[in-house]
Amino acid sequence: MFDNDFIALFPEIFLVNATICLLIYGVIFQPTFSNNFNQNIDSNKENTFNHSSFIINNIAWLGILSIFFTIVLLLNQPLMNYNSCYNNLILDKFTYFFKLGLCFSTGCIILMCLQYFQTKIFNVFEVIVLILMSTCSMLFLISAYDLITMYLAIELQSLCFYILAASFRKSEFSTEAGLKYFVLGAFSSGILLFGCSLIYGFTGNTNFEELAKIFTSTNTLNSEALFFSTNSESSFLNGAIQNLSDSHFLDNSNRSLFFTSGVLMGIIFIAVGFLFKISAVPFHMWAPDVYEGSPTYVTAFFSIVPKIALFAAMLRIFIYTFYDPAWQQLFIFCSIASMILGAFAALAQNKIKRLLAYSSIGHSGYLLIGLACGTIEGIQSLLIGLFVYVLMTISVFAIVLTLKTSKKNFQYISDLEGLAKTNPILALTLSLTMFSYAGIPPLAGFCSKFYLFFAALGSGIYLLAFIGIITSVISCFYYIRIVKIMYFDIPKKWIAYEPMDQEKSILLGIIFFFLSFFFLYPSPLFLIAHQMALSLCL
Repeated sequence: MFDNDFIALFPEIFLVNATICLLIYGVIFQPTFSNNFNQNIDSNKENTFNHSSFIINNIAWLGILSIFFTIVLLLNQPLMNYNSCYNNLILDKFTYFFKLGLCFSTGCIILMCLQYFQTKIFNVFEVIVLILMSTCSMLFLISAYDLITMYLAIELQSLCFYILAASFRKSEFSTEAGLKYFVLGAFSSGILLFGCSLIYGFTGNTNFEELAKIFTSTNTLNSEALFFSTNSESSFLNGAIQNLSDSHFLDNSNRSLFFTSGVLMGIIFIAVGFLFKISAVPFHMWAPDVYEGSPTYVTAFFSIVPKIALFAAMLRIFIYTFYDPAWQQLFIFCSIASMILGAFAALAQNKIKRLLAYSSIGHSGYLLIGLACGTIEGIQSLLIGLFVYVLMTISVFAIVLTLKTSKKNFQYISDLEGLAKTNPILALTLSLTMFSYAGIPPLAGFCSKFYLFFAALGSGIYLLAFIGIITSVISCFYYIRIVKIMYFDIPKKWIAYEPMDQEKSILLGIIFFFLSFFFLYPSPLFLIAHQMALSLCL
């Protein structure tokens, strides 16, 4: 049993050990900065910074190599459909493809931030270690098969995020972003933990499989008749209800009602905790300020990688374990609110990171459409939409990280004026990505939204599809406004941006090709999404 568990967890074990080795390497070879520098030893200080940049570059490339070997180990995973660590972690097609997507996204983030890491402004190697450590925790979150395992993985991930948000210590905005994220993140973690404790208190179980046997019985949360049934599934429920209180105080029907209310409340608290994490309305208040105040590479990381792990966990919990119409209404409301707020609030934004923050909130609403459907078609559309969203966001932030001068980084949308004349290829790439964000056919963004709306119509949630279409049309305004600024606005002062490094050029070229020609051959992604949905539902 232990040998099989070791084999099943070998990719995660490798990445954890590689991360620890990189931390030790950085601590040993990173130069210490003395506070006694004076103006007569500027050359020594310059050499120290160059050495520090060299160490950070090494750690970044070793981190990418660690991610690559983790992907290789995942691809050669000999075990499938296996429960490890006493049924606390699970391996199946669903977790397999999600882990591959997570590692790929993390590798892309580190790759496109190499030039950013080497600047003299930013000389802290620990951020790469924190990115890798949070990736380890998200791998465990994807495989989580127990409420306790899930919560511990989320907490390890969150602790890394709090530090990353405030990693630029010389900036007041970064410190403010870290503090806001810490306070609201701790609040959401408390709500999530309270929901888990309610579920455990009323059922006596934390394992997803055991909970699924309780909650997937016919009308578990809506019928008191289940209390008197004798089939094998409801025997779990009968035992849980019997433990609520002594029969002298509550009769059978009252105990059943008490159980139903308590469990429903626990499910709602867990849903609210996850909605905080993915920044869905009305639990989005932290996202714009944290995205703006954090360093750009952190904003890119927050926009992409956590959503993969969190949506994987949400699908596992709400589709496999707690499948019931009780939470569907909550997700429908949050989806509608997120799409509306994301569309209208972004109209007034002048800073690129705040605009992308509201765009992320809006896309969380679109992705929640697939979850609210609760069908295999809805899950497939969510997975396709998530994959396309990740690639579009990688493309946008790679361009944002590229647009910088020797004096300042790209911050305001108006700084894009005249980009089509100074860098026409980069302007074309950004325009195509904006069109894909807006859902203009035949780009990949249009395909993903089309399948999400089609799944909503197939499930009978016509209002969700209608509002999604309307908000997509509204969002076209601020996406196309960026294209208009690049091609038609005449700048008052021309800005000469630094040339793009080779890594980001290759990455943007691959994503440009995918977004442009996805509609010609979408079958591979459809097949993968179908396998993942079947693995989760059957």
